[in-house]
Amino acid sequence: MQKQRDRIDLTGRDYTAIYALSDIHGCHDQMVEAEGRIAEDARDLPGRKLLMYLGDYVDRGPCSSDVLAHLSAPPPAGFDRYALCGNHDDVFLRFLDDPDANSHWLEFGALPTLASYGVDARRLLVEEDHSIGELRDIVVKAMPPAHIDLLRALAGAVTFGPILFVHAGIRPGIALNDQTDEDLMWIREPFLSEGPQLPLLVIHGHTPSSHPVFGQGRIGIDTAVSMGGTLTVLKIVDGRPTILSSI
Repeated sequence: MQKQRDRIDLTGRDYTAIYALSDIHGCHDQMVEAEGRIAEDARDLPGRKLLMYLGDYVDRGPCSSDVLAHLSAPPPAGFDRYALCGNHDDVFLRFLDDPDANSHWLEFGALPTLASYGVDARRLLVEEDHSIGELRDIVVKAMPPAHIDLLRALAGAVTFGPILFVHAGIRPGIALNDQTDEDLMWIREPFLSEGPQLPLLVIHGHTPSSHPVFGQGRIGIDTAVSMGGTLTVLKIVDGRPTILSSI
């Protein structure tokens, strides 16, 4: 059984700006371009800046391995960076830990992830009749250990004063300490319609939309980049959120 992921409190840190992105899903080029725009926007801002990634780095898109490599490297100069765990990242790790119990990941947009490591899952399973466990062993050998370490280290939530960053949302009206990782990574309703029901502004991804959603006590920034949409960058300065760019 996996231990609960970290819930990190950054309240009191002196960040002049916060930038948040979510649901990269293997779209490495768009992520790098977004970081470039963030760096340009922040160039004349004094002090440290915070870069928040809200999860789902793998599956669907073509370059999951490059995304994990990028997040395993140091952040841009002048930035602190925190990466949260999305449901896709969590299921990928669960497959690596217990492939027989988590083979459903292979139908979860996983084949492009494996292909990004040079692993052709259909050929191995169908044409060469490998077992799920053998496939897992091949995947682990193909992955840099730093990528697996990153998946294990991804946090469940980050709090900055009255702002909460999570992948999916929270159960309305329930204190953060009583939320499960499954809540933070998987929830949709009733969070989407009711909001947090707490004195918080929740910044999240997970539920794709054609545009950022400014809801009741929440801002959803998954704009489906891996499905032909855009990659939204949310900027927060002095508690005021704006959309920096959609690319």
